[in-house]
Amino acid sequence: MMKFNPKSKFLKLQNKLVFLGIVMLFFIATDVKAQVINSPNKQLVLTFELKNGVPQYQLVYKGKAVIKPSTLGIEVVNHPSFMDGFVISDSKEDSVDNSWKPVMGEVKTIRNHYNELLVTLSQPTLNNRFIRLRFRLFNDGLGFRYEFPKQKDLNYFIIKEEHTEFNLAGDHKIFWIPGDYDTNEYAYTTSKISEIPNLMEEATAFISAQWPIKNLAVQTPSMMKSSDGLYINIHEAALINYPAMSLNVDAENFRMSSHLTPDAVGNKGYIQTNAQTPWRTIVVSDKATDILASKLILNLNEPTAYEDVSWIKPVKYIGIWWEYFVAGKSTWAFGTETNVKLEDDFSKLTPNGKHGATNERAKAYIDFAADNGFNAVLIEGWNVGWEDWIGNWKENVFDFVTSYPDFDVNAIHEYAASKNVKIMMHHETSGSATNYERRLDRAFQFMKDNGYNSVKTGYVGQIIPRGEHHDGQWMVNHYIHVAERAADYEIMINSHEAVRPTGLNRTYPNWIAQESARGTEFEAMGGLAPEHTTILPFTRLMGGPMDYTPGIFQTDLTYYNTGGQQRVNTTLVKQLAYYVTMYSPLQMAADIPDNYDRFPDAFQFIKDVAVDWDNSYILEAEPGDYITIARKTKGKNEWFVGGVTDENSRTATVPFSYLPKGKEYLATIYSDAKDASWDKNPQAYTIKKALVNSKSLLKQYMAPGGGFAISIKEATPSELKELKKL
Repeated sequence: MMKFNPKSKFLKLQNKLVFLGIVMLFFIATDVKAQVINSPNKQLVLTFELKNGVPQYQLVYKGKAVIKPSTLGIEVVNHPSFMDGFVISDSKEDSVDNSWKPVMGEVKTIRNHYNELLVTLSQPTLNNRFIRLRFRLFNDGLGFRYEFPKQKDLNYFIIKEEHTEFNLAGDHKIFWIPGDYDTNEYAYTTSKISEIPNLMEEATAFISAQWPIKNLAVQTPSMMKSSDGLYINIHEAALINYPAMSLNVDAENFRMSSHLTPDAVGNKGYIQTNAQTPWRTIVVSDKATDILASKLILNLNEPTAYEDVSWIKPVKYIGIWWEYFVAGKSTWAFGTETNVKLEDDFSKLTPNGKHGATNERAKAYIDFAADNGFNAVLIEGWNVGWEDWIGNWKENVFDFVTSYPDFDVNAIHEYAASKNVKIMMHHETSGSATNYERRLDRAFQFMKDNGYNSVKTGYVGQIIPRGEHHDGQWMVNHYIHVAERAADYEIMINSHEAVRPTGLNRTYPNWIAQESARGTEFEAMGGLAPEHTTILPFTRLMGGPMDYTPGIFQTDLTYYNTGGQQRVNTTLVKQLAYYVTMYSPLQMAADIPDNYDRFPDAFQFIKDVAVDWDNSYILEAEPGDYITIARKTKGKNEWFVGGVTDENSRTATVPFSYLPKGKEYLATIYSDAKDASWDKNPQAYTIKKALVNSKSLLKQYMAPGGGFAISIKEATPSELKELKKL
């Protein structure tokens, strides 16, 4: 007969109770009341909850849906995914209100004010493996990210895809470029979300080194406007050790979702805990001007990584550059040969007679820079290898230290130093990041030895390591490595063809600017639509300053007798306005010096305009249509105003309320002539002077494809007598 064992029966009962407790905890946590936080001004509301173990969020602005309930999760390759089966094991709220000063920027001080919700999500069936979701709600939008703390059962994993949804509230108007792993240099298309499928083929017209995403996708920053007047911008912040995000588009349901750039074997990212993703950002307002004024993306980046930043300075420069594209006067290459190797004797090449980077040309540009107050001269094509640099997927193209026979590095350095001008180095990698990394320290030491303190890097072509992409995790880490290594040599970086920026100029302020969009050179390669630069500040520039290379005065390129019919699709005055509307602490006067000599009165604005600011005032804006911005020079009582329009003429309203009260100021107004237009009469302009004060209001005409520019300074007693108020 079996003996009764009360202890055994008690243990069975206890186990059942523990099991029931776990089940009850699961259901309680699953159905837990949604967690809600408000922005500091109470106008934005974030709601987070679990639905059947799946994380979900939504965002509302002034009672209007911005993001409808949208799921969150990450699918992995070598472990169970972070998609479902979650319970909320902890949540915390916090509020932060402080300020910080950027090394360079649009404003002297940035306020960092947000309410935070930090949710810890556990997976009971996976030994309580857990992740965290961190939400920060600012007055101008939302940032959130996934965090992977160090823990016993989570060390390394591979991301198959991130499944972050942005379930939009309607068929918004959207300003977009196609999703692509390798280039950002597409023209913008404006359409409804539902119209994207029918427009994608045309929008993906071939450009260099493209790799369009196979499924329907667009790039970030993605700018939208809803039918009920909300402006919505989706992007990311602090892209570090992670691939860049594009957005899959469900055009029928107006739903977007994250699409990460893969590597050579198809994986999206390699993660070792402790780690986190970049922030996913949603900037929103019912005023377009608020979008341009937002500092949310900068606020989500870490403070500067350097103790000493005294060597990081704004730069206004000219360069041997534009003539390569349109003038037909010169080339990057020295020789006529097309099959060269770095070990070849380049002094034995047959000169092509059009090499641009000669001692004579360099000295002429240095003289022009010194005479007109420019900090630096960029010289492209100074180094050997340009005869065979593109299209061959070749690894060892450049060594970044050996000059052509007609360019004397030491002599040019000494000549520039005697004129108090810096030479800006050019490192075109032709996409061979492996070659560049191997030679990086030697190249930077060469720069240091020869007085270079800034470099323009380039990544034209397919990436080496072969199979990697410009926007993949490997290259994201490469760009940051270059910036960090450059800082060791006190060198500033201006990267072209790199991944689009995400506010990392806060953390790495020597990463002074990037291109990463369709810039001025495309005016010589098919042209840019007049609306292009009314869109870029709402898209590409949301992530950081752009080396757009403005200042082209000779807008009709047939002037150079090259046989082409191409033209620059702006008025001359609109080119002046770019120095204010297209923010960058690195600004180029991109035209050849001869053209500035032809228009000295207009060139005066480029000489005068600042590149670093105490404050900025977004006066009026509408993406794709117009922008008007005023800025105060850092440390000076000087202000500059710029306005641009699309292909339509319009009249801008320009207040001066930001001027100190009770004083008169001299305004020099550069404007399109009445008969000016981007296509028929682009060089027609007028310049007038007037007195303004804080109560003045200007109605300023802009021609089709045109703009205006204003410089403002304190008026002298004689100027006060001569001029009347507006």
